[in-house]
Amino acid sequence: MIKLQNKSRCCGCGACASACLHHCITMKADEEGFLYPQVDFASCIDCGLCERVCPFLAEDTDEQPPLQAFAAKNIDENVRNGSSSGGLFTLFAERVIEDGGVVFGAQFDEEWNVVHGSAATKEELAKFRGSKYVQSSVGDSYIRAKECLKQGQKALFSGTSCQIMALKKFLGKDYPNLLTIDVICHGVPSPAVWKQYLKEIIAVARKGNKKQFRSLFTSIIPETDCPVQGTLEGISFRDKTFGWRKSSFALSFAEASAEGEKKQFRSLIANDNRSKYFVAFNNNLTIRHSCFNCPAKGGRCGSDITLADFWGIEKELPDFSDDNGVSLCLCNTEKGLESFAKLKLNKREISFERAVSHNRSWHLSHSSHAKRELFYYLFAKNGQVLQTIDKCLLPPLSVRIAYKVKSAIKQLFFHR
Repeated sequence: MIKLQNKSRCCGCGACASACLHHCITMKADEEGFLYPQVDFASCIDCGLCERVCPFLAEDTDEQPPLQAFAAKNIDENVRNGSSSGGLFTLFAERVIEDGGVVFGAQFDEEWNVVHGSAATKEELAKFRGSKYVQSSVGDSYIRAKECLKQGQKALFSGTSCQIMALKKFLGKDYPNLLTIDVICHGVPSPAVWKQYLKEIIAVARKGNKKQFRSLFTSIIPETDCPVQGTLEGISFRDKTFGWRKSSFALSFAEASAEGEKKQFRSLIANDNRSKYFVAFNNNLTIRHSCFNCPAKGGRCGSDITLADFWGIEKELPDFSDDNGVSLCLCNTEKGLESFAKLKLNKREISFERAVSHNRSWHLSHSSHAKRELFYYLFAKNGQVLQTIDKCLLPPLSVRIAYKVKSAIKQLFFHR
């Protein structure tokens, strides 16, 4: 049976709960908001199925470089603009659906939690577009994917590397009708931190305190005075209003016009230095314990395709670079290569070494921030995200004062 003695040895993939035939395992959130298996020992027969599917109990393997690497773009500019990078996931997914298959991926539910869901039509694929910088709850997606595969239906399953590794171990064998896609992953923040952050910034948007509002958001489109009213209609972690290289966090609201008929949309956009959620994420303050020692990196997860932003494209392939997003596509298997070859897209082949030289997360786990434990201690204590991030990441007051003084002096001499 699964015995959780060290949280750094559990990625929360949920494969153990899905594999348990006696339903003895449930995934429960801890004080940080991350899911961990909880075993009902009274019902457990110690069959060992849960241990067989655990990515952290797998035998260590060497890195598995891809067969080929590409820089690629979706030729549909609307799809590419709505995607985090080059819009390749949609192309793979559309092919599977055209063949009568089902696509599994991360989406928002009605309360803006990130969960794994499925799609059987092209229209449904929009919910999967765009990266979600939150750990998704897989739920019963492994089980449903297996049912589709056993019936001979094609399936595409996308997720983080650990989720794909867990799926492969859960299935127990290769299915020719399965295509797996993982994303190069920096790490996953807590779902609880995400929900509280969303709650706090929406509260700021609705209060109308311009000073506090402007400290969090870069702009409002269309340009109108706050406060923001209406219903939250959309979230983009990688909005391209200011371009792909300066992608931003954006919230879209809808509100009825004075006549109560048509909808008017407003977007609040925060670039990375304004979005405290991303500041904390990029500093590894909110990342799950297991992400600092990921067993699925370096091609070890067994996916057919690995997707990511092609950072450094302007240096490696300057004539192919633009600011609407370019995908890095690693074809890891013959099945992946065959699937990629069928897509209608703009592409350039590139050496694997050059492709990942600007994306070290392909094979390296990041190090924990020194104040990570303090952050989660304070979060559990006060339930606040914005002020807790500030407490952990803001420089000391003396440093901030010195910075403001230097800035003021520079401005004084600049305007002379």
